[in-house]
Amino acid sequence: MIFRRRRFAEAIDRQLDLFAEENGDLLRRCDEAQRAYDAAERDEAQERWSEYLDLVEIATDELEEMRDAFAATLEEEVADEYESAFDKAVRKRFSILRAGG
Repeated sequence: MIFRRRRFAEAIDRQLDLFAEENGDLLRRCDEAQRAYDAAERDEAQERWSEYLDLVEIATDELEEMRDAFAATLEEEVADEYESAFDKAVRKRFSILRAGG
């Protein structure tokens, strides 16, 4: 199973590099929104959390489009493996996009 995850590693790394380059501002805004939520007073926390979630949704939608476009070029079984590897790499590399943690 380790081999299967690694067979997409180079392609996924390049895709995530491209995402980070093209969406650096969005990633910074996600980070800032999370920090604003963490620092918010109780009466502001819900609004700050909502702002953070909106930004995370935009970023994850972009990543899903990238993942799905590439997966569409693969056979179904292989696409499932790729999608799993891509999602794991996203969670590892962009922890800021994991709402709640």
